[in-house]
Parts: sequence; structure tokens; C-alpha cells
Amino acid sequence: MMESAQDVQYVVVHGYRRAFRIQGQGPALLLLHGLACDSSTWLPVIPELAKHFTVIAPDLLGHGESDKPDADYSLGGYANGMRDLLTILGIDEVTVVGHSFGGGVAMQFAYQFPERTERVVLVATGGLGKDVTPLIRFLTVPGSSAALRVATLRPWRPLVSRTMTALSHLPMTATRDLDEVARIYESLADPATRTAVQRVTSHVLDWRGQFVTMTDRGYLARLMPVMVVWGRDDVVIPATHAEAAPTEVSDVHVLENSGHFPHKDHPEEFVRLLLEFVETHPAATYQRKRWRALLRRGEQGQLTEVPPVVAAVDDAAEDVAL
Repeated sequence: MMESAQDVQYVVVHGYRRAFRIQGQGPALLLLHGLACDSSTWLPVIPELAKHFTVIAPDLLGHGESDKPDADYSLGGYANGMRDLLTILGIDEVTVVGHSFGGGVAMQFAYQFPERTERVVLVATGGLGKDVTPLIRFLTVPGSSAALRVATLRPWRPLVSRTMTALSHLPMTATRDLDEVARIYESLADPATRTAVQRVTSHVLDWRGQFVTMTDRGYLARLMPVMVVWGRDDVVIPATHAEAAPTEVSDVHVLENSGHFPHKDHPEEFVRLLLEFVETHPAATYQRKRWRALLRRGEQGQLTEVPPVVAAVDDAAEDVAL
């Protein structure tokens, strides 16, 4: 049975209300939704995942039932917010799963807090390339806010929404995700949501596409299990971006007959892949010496052991600290 709106809980962090869903017992699994979506995007998979994990699915700040203040909507700000939410909930370590923009937040969380990240799962993620649908790029164009306000006015909003939902049932690649687009379209009628979503986009892309990516830091995934899941027919962010994932340490799965929401198109397959990934990839263990050594080497070569000089420096630093 799927959860409902009544299953949403709330906590105040730094003065702002944060909505989240939590279900199940076991190792923690943090599910992060995409731009202009909310935690309900995970409802097709939460019940099954909750049989194996403690599943936490928040509404990111500026989305869903969470507050929409004039605040920090950067990737780093979102990563900090997830750390604080987990701390309040008494959760120290998680496997973090991010969809679309949420994938960018997941990568940022792992980058900022490797000691709290066991694994990373990226679902049709942003942050692996420049390409993104023109509809999202439009949000960064001057005057787009006024255009969206007119486009979502009440007289024609129901008709537009119903039309997109109806078209989503057609057996066509281009219309596959229009039911989700309709939900996003409805949410953008709210001025606060519209402002928050545009603030988010301004931090990561412009009219030419994504300018913030994690590809320059992809080598850090050598110390952390990563899985990438994409839909072959994704028209929002192309599945070819999966090729930019750090494949030497990642599981990459491109699902057929699936668009930008593979976890909704194939929930059973998504749960199976996630369970198999967790079972076969032990949680990362943060070791400062190994992170330091890899950062110093950068993308050059493999890290098989901590170089003696680095180990000696770290040992000396730890002795001083003691």
C-alpha cells in the first residue's frame, strides 16, 4: 500500500519547516527527489524498500510541503540541510539515492560528508554533463517568471494539465513523462514555488545548459560504491550522460522502455537493482589518510595504498592532536 499525504512528517531546521517521509527499519536510505518534484515521486518504491531499509524521503527546501523561504538553494546548502535533518533523526550514515537534481545533491552530500556516506545511487542524474531539456533552461531566461505566471493562470491551467496527463498515456517516447510534467506545471502556479525553483536552477545552469558538474571530482568515487540508473528514452537529461559516470567503480544500468523516471516506470526492477547493489557492495568506510592521498594524486593513477609520506604526515598530525 502506498503512503499518502497523511504520512508526511515535519521538523523545523534553522527556523524552516522541512517535510519528510520515513518508513521501515534497517540501514538508512536517503531518497532525494528532482527539481520541482517532491518526496511523493518515490512512492512507487518506498513500500518495498522499507522492508529492508529505514527509508527517509524529504521534500527539499522550496519544494512540496517544505517551507519556501528566501534562502540558500545551492547544492552545498541542500547537502548541509540533509546532514542536519539526518542528525536530528539520529542517523549517522546513509546510502544516498538522488534523482535528477537530487542526484546532484547526492553527489554534493557525498563530497562534503564522505564520513556519512556509505554508497551513492544516481538516477537520471544532473551533474554529469551539460545537456538538459530546453524547458528547464528556459527557467533561467530573464522574464521567464512572468511568462510562467501567465502560463499557469487558473482559466487555462486545468485544461493544460489534463491535456498533458492524457498525452502521457500515448505509446510515444516524447510524451512518456508528461504526467510528471503536468504535476510540475501545477506546482509552478504557486509564486513561492516558482521563485524557489528558479533560484535552484540559477545555481547549476543557464540558457546554454548545466555549468555545474561533478565530473572533475569523479575520481573520488574510487573510495565509494556508486550505481547509476537511467531510462533509455530520457528526454530531460540524455542517457548518454551515464557514460560520464566513474564506470571503473560503478554499476551502470540503462533501462529500456523508460524515461526520466525509471524508478516509476519500472519500480520492481529499480528495487531489485538497488537491493543487489547494497548487498554486493560493502559500505564505504571513511579514512582520512586515503582521501588525502587521493586528493593529492587527483585523477592520475590508481590508489592502491596510502603513500608512506602521506601516512607519516597524518600520523604526526594525529599525535599532535592527541
